[in-house]
Amino acid sequence: MVLIYEPAEDSFLLASQVKRYAKGKKVLDMGTGSGIQAITAHNAGARSVLAVDKNKSALAKVKAQGIPTLHSDVFTKVKGTFECIICNPPYLPEDAQEDRESKVATTGGAQGDEFILQFLTQVPSHLAQGGVILLLLSSLTPRARILKTLKKQNYLKKTLITQKLFMETLEVWSIRASLKTT
Repeated sequence: MVLIYEPAEDSFLLASQVKRYAKGKKVLDMGTGSGIQAITAHNAGARSVLAVDKNKSALAKVKAQGIPTLHSDVFTKVKGTFECIICNPPYLPEDAQEDRESKVATTGGAQGDEFILQFLTQVPSHLAQGGVILLLLSSLTPRARILKTLKKQNYLKKTLITQKLFMETLEVWSIRASLKTT
């Protein structure tokens, strides 16, 4: 059985913004894990919610909560567009001392940004016009390639909320397509 990331400070910080943005929207929760964001979106009055994860055990727990699920590695099997796409990604750089099972839930790749880059590269065809991406990041996640990818895709990011913790600062970004064309 693969580890399911249990809600922690990052989850609760992101959920505080999901409550604000999900009402009346078609919502996708990418990498749902425990399902906290999908459940929060549903409870906030989302028009519809789809929880996506590659961990079948996580999906079974979320489905038991009455939330529709899809087994997919990022957007591989996702169809359609969504007005709000939520992602609390694995965002930490690889730590050789971390056990393999834990790495699946926390490690975003060798540098920590690889999963986020994959997500951002695939998200454009699934974000509805005027839609918003809610993305959680850590101060431990390198930003240069993420910001370059957003600029290349003509996306604008805004920091909605931050929280300082012992070893890191968490941020929730809203990401939207720029209205101007360049």
